[in-house]
Amino acid sequence: MTALVKAKPEPGLWMESRPVPEIGPDDVLIRVKKTGICGTDIHIWNWDAWAERTVPVGLVTGHEFAGEIVDVGRNVTDLRIGQRCSGEGHLIGHHSRQSRSGKFHLDPETRGIGVNEQGAFAHYLRLPAFNVVPLPDEIDDEIGAILDPLGNAVHTALSFDLVGEDVLITGAGPIGIMAAAVARHVGARHVVITDVNPARLELAAKVADCTPVNVAQEDLKDVIARLKLAQGFDVGMEMSGNQQALDQMVENLVMGGRIALLGIPPGKSPVDWSRIVFKAITIKGVYGREIFETWYKMIAMLTNGLDIRPVITHRFKVAEFREGFETMRSGLSGKVVLDWT
Repeated sequence: MTALVKAKPEPGLWMESRPVPEIGPDDVLIRVKKTGICGTDIHIWNWDAWAERTVPVGLVTGHEFAGEIVDVGRNVTDLRIGQRCSGEGHLIGHHSRQSRSGKFHLDPETRGIGVNEQGAFAHYLRLPAFNVVPLPDEIDDEIGAILDPLGNAVHTALSFDLVGEDVLITGAGPIGIMAAAVARHVGARHVVITDVNPARLELAAKVADCTPVNVAQEDLKDVIARLKLAQGFDVGMEMSGNQQALDQMVENLVMGGRIALLGIPPGKSPVDWSRIVFKAITIKGVYGREIFETWYKMIAMLTNGLDIRPVITHRFKVAEFREGFETMRSGLSGKVVLDWT
């Protein structure tokens, strides 16, 4: 099969021919139809310090996918050949307290496909049957291929009650934009999303019913006044990994505000904890998706009117993968989908 491989300890990915994976008794074999390029894949492409210490050379990368089951292990009874699916890319252990309590997304033994284990940038993917998420007919393959990042957005957005609340999202990348769409879908009153990238803010306005704000040109205090918010924002979602964005969020939240923190600042960042304490702010760190509650929630929303398709701005055949990665790296795209059919 054709696969995209981290074949060398340097920037880039390489297209290689690899054997089709052999499945075990509890696995399924998936013929991959569409894949999404993720920010994590960009780190792997760039071969930054995180990738260098995390990703083994020779790994088939990629973890956002949709496809069709073409083989099942002898112990698999609840899935069938020909079934369309996506899947959870976090491979969990079964021995930790978290896992045995059903909090699978918190299992410390977690390993990721396309990061630690062979991934989905290939014509075929082996996946434990436990991780497979069947797709209803209403969700086509290209939407199925971006359920992983949508899950991050849903997990973040549903961390706190949003009904009637005023929400600030910092970082208008694809996940931040999808979180804005989710927030409005579930009943937030005002949703403001900030960035300094005009293209991303323009895309946010197309995808979500939100107020895009370029914080290089406009002060959030003026936005609060224009929207007639009494004290500020009730809930914040930090998606940018930028310390200045987090500082702005804390400054513009109400007393007792809540922050869902998905963005990861590089290295250590200074935090004025006195501002957190004196405003009685709750901060929740968000990792991945809740397995499998987030999947149920986002599939329900997608089949009930949530439309995030406009966040996909570019589509390429897998032979054009270099162009796809360069498009994603440019910062001028939304989600980029590769076609493996």
